[in-house]
Amino acid sequence: MPAIVENITVSIPSRLVAVVEEIVKENKTNRSKVISQCLEELAQKRMAKLMEEGYREMAEENRLLAEQFLPVALETWPRQDVDS
Repeated sequence: MPAIVENITVSIPSRLVAVVEEIVKENKTNRSKVISQCLEELAQKRMAKLMEEGYREMAEENRLLAEQFLPVALETWPRQDVDS
């Protein structure tokens, strides 16, 4: 199913319009696609940053849980004697 497309009006500095036009010519596309691709990349970077922050916040909790359940895990894991 195709994405729903909305028309919006934006104002950007002239130097950025020039960059968009260069990309349009290089890629034989249109302004809307160029700007959409830029916004998509920005959204992906934002999501990656949010995920990284979330993982960092959960790291301490995960460490504490691992420490808490280590004794249980050691009881249930089979031991292997290593001959040196």
